[in-house]
Amino acid sequence: MNTTPPTPDVDPFGSLYTRIGEDGFARLVAGFYERVKADDILGPMYPKNDWEGAEQRLRDFLVQRFGGPTRYSDQRGHPRLRMRHMPFAIDQAARDRWTQLMGQSLAEADLPEDTHAPLTQFFDQVATFMMNRS
Repeated sequence: MNTTPPTPDVDPFGSLYTRIGEDGFARLVAGFYERVKADDILGPMYPKNDWEGAEQRLRDFLVQRFGGPTRYSDQRGHPRLRMRHMPFAIDQAARDRWTQLMGQSLAEADLPEDTHAPLTQFFDQVATFMMNRS
């Protein structure tokens, strides 16, 4: 039995960036935000004049998280996701809608099939982590 704790520097998702690339993440995030704009739960959480900024921040975060350039941290510092999202009421319904819309975008983004499971796992974990209301 291995009792060695996991090394925090090891990315459990591997470098998905090399398989998805900038264009793949751009398609994924653009599809997600097209859905969010029309969504009755998530849409109102976003400032109407910052759709492009929100899209760029999520794209840069995902690119960095999965092994690409560090634009997100270079521009914004540590992600501090919970702190940045605390002003928004993220309950179970918002969490579920976020994962639903991201899943729909993932299905249409034309990414390599073997990237879907690790991305879905990551999105589910992060969405649950972001919940700040009952």
